[in-house]
Amino acid sequence: MSQHLRKVIAAVLIPFAAAVLVGLVVLWPGGAPAHERTGVGFDRQTQSATVTKLDKLSCKDLNPSQTPPNGDTSTAEGQEAQARTQGTCGRATIEVTSGPDKGRTFTEIVQPDSPRQLRKGQDVVVAYEPKAPKDLQYSVTDVNRKFPMALLAGVFALAVVVVGRLRGVMALVALAVSFLVLTFFILPAILQGSNPLVVAVVGASAIMLCALYMCHGLTARTSVAVLGTLVSLLLIGLLGSLFIGWASLTGNTDDNTGLIHGLYPDIDMSGLLLAGVIIGSLGVLDDVTVTQTSAVWELHQANPTMGRRGLYRAGIRIGRDHIASVVNTLVLAYAGAALPLLLLFSIAQSSVGTVANSELVAEEIVRTLIGSIGLVASVPVTTALAALVVSADRPGPTTPSTTSRRPALAGKGRRRKA
Repeated sequence: MSQHLRKVIAAVLIPFAAAVLVGLVVLWPGGAPAHERTGVGFDRQTQSATVTKLDKLSCKDLNPSQTPPNGDTSTAEGQEAQARTQGTCGRATIEVTSGPDKGRTFTEIVQPDSPRQLRKGQDVVVAYEPKAPKDLQYSVTDVNRKFPMALLAGVFALAVVVVGRLRGVMALVALAVSFLVLTFFILPAILQGSNPLVVAVVGASAIMLCALYMCHGLTARTSVAVLGTLVSLLLIGLLGSLFIGWASLTGNTDDNTGLIHGLYPDIDMSGLLLAGVIIGSLGVLDDVTVTQTSAVWELHQANPTMGRRGLYRAGIRIGRDHIASVVNTLVLAYAGAALPLLLLFSIAQSSVGTVANSELVAEEIVRTLIGSIGLVASVPVTTALAALVVSADRPGPTTPSTTSRRPALAGKGRRRKA
């Protein structure tokens, strides 16, 4: 790379990295703010427990009060009551295995139509409400999935290391750094009242710098990928600010966001939505920019005489295939995550326009389209930067190892001929 280009890249990246570092110091929250638990949703005290006993009993015996009055099943209430008395229910004895009440047991009735069917020896998560009557303080909220999820994470880490070797190890370290930035900076800073957009920009930039340079090294190739990612993130931020405000998206569309707004009313929920768009786009952007930069570098090594125009044209042809696959991936990823919601709209026989206009779906459409525009823009931007930088390196003279082989081969041929 020419000395001039080195200075240009340094003039952009060094102040940018310094600004990110200053932003981290200024906005560092020092931990999430304390609040009084509401006992609603995820804002509940929970402990670990185990199902020690499960008795199968008739639902009629367990729910005598649910029997329809006078046997009348003509009404909806009567039919529901009759359904509760039919089939086999369960009485689970559950022992608390953590917290101050470790060793305490309580019972819970499991209906046959319950989505969560318990079994003896199963580890569960129980909610604790200290203000409730003593026999109602504990209740099962979910199954404990920590072990299978930890095992799956271990298999994932092993696969990454076996295939990626040192790069795989560095990728896992970068993943841990990303998690730490998200947990100890982005989330607490937003809860402390900092602007979600500013926090997302600073946090995403820190993750980008750490992840790319740790995984791919402190090289010109990585610097080009960083520049391409930075330009695309700026575009996503501008488009997000424009269209989220224009479409009047509040960011408060479900129980979780409603609970957050209730606990911390000062949080800008539309800004939180924009922050999610930026952070969600970062992972795919890294993939696109690194791939495009590597493609241009490999093209240059294969044909060092190719100029910047030829490198750009060849690289952009690779990028078009990447664009097609990535955009389709984003749309299918949303459709898969929102499949139950889409089924509800289909059952209601709602039109496409009605579905798209609802804020719950409109948020995801705007999120997907803005992220896709940023991804599409990253391809020509990164390819052009990579072609400009790599074309500054001209093919050097023939290496000594190559020139030393030719006389030896020629002499060997003469000896054979003689």
